[in-house]
Amino acid sequence: MTTNARLRALVELADTGSVRGAAERLVVTESSISSALRALSNDIGIRLVDRHGRGVILTSAGLRYVEYARRILGLHDEAILAARGEADPENGSIRLAAVTSAGELLIPAALASFRAEYPGVILHLEVASRNAVWPMLARHEVDLVVAGRPPDELNKKVRVRAVSPNRLVVVGPPAVVQGFEPATATWLLREPGSGTRSSLTTLLEELDVVPPQLVLGSHGAVVAAAVAGLGVTLVSRQAVQRELGSGALVELAVQGTPINRPWHVVSQAAPTMSTELLINHLLSQRQLGWRDISAAPRGAAIA
Repeated sequence: MTTNARLRALVELADTGSVRGAAERLVVTESSISSALRALSNDIGIRLVDRHGRGVILTSAGLRYVEYARRILGLHDEAILAARGEADPENGSIRLAAVTSAGELLIPAALASFRAEYPGVILHLEVASRNAVWPMLARHEVDLVVAGRPPDELNKKVRVRAVSPNRLVVVGPPAVVQGFEPATATWLLREPGSGTRSSLTTLLEELDVVPPQLVLGSHGAVVAAAVAGLGVTLVSRQAVQRELGSGALVELAVQGTPINRPWHVVSQAAPTMSTELLINHLLSQRQLGWRDISAAPRGAAIA
């Protein structure tokens, strides 16, 4: 078994929590996973897993090592894509991740037009929370992220390539307009890890109110709940243009809003040629509102 295969066995064990789960993910036998883990431990001279009941758990050294394993595997995949893309960018692959709101709002139309122009490029898209997509980029598991502002600790390791306006506003059903008070209204929150949820939590803290709250699992669920009259929420104005236009939702005046939270397209420091094709395509679609900031100093503040 190759070193890469051993590293993948360790990563899958960490992700699934069991040898059986790792074997199912990799479509191999459980004995193959156990053998790979033993070989990897022998290679580096440190025990990476311990017996725990009928299963195994990662040791403290294993927990530390698995994060390096993710980066090694991500870099290896990126290297393959970079080499193939350099030779033939229009028949390469792109690994893309987006936060939920961007995945539902911005990505579908952009990828549809990109595939129409470059049908030979294979696209891999993962939609997840803000807390998930940035670690993917840091570990080189994806080539491009569409989300809000990247964390400060990533600024010197990645490149912000483009931004697009995104304003967060408070919306609710028309029935709540009369007598609306932020302190007494029921606020609809996104799932933990959502950037919009963080912005809403900060807004409520700044307003110094502790209103009733209802947590829902996705952007779509929050909007649907607001339309149904369950409460009010903070959301991208772009995401509810149809509901605002039809009158199903109305924008509510709340101190501190609208909140400016631009979308960011962020790549690896040395993106593949296929990734460059997608970035250039986004910038060419003026109706999407993307603005090229690749010439801005790295780490500079972006409005």
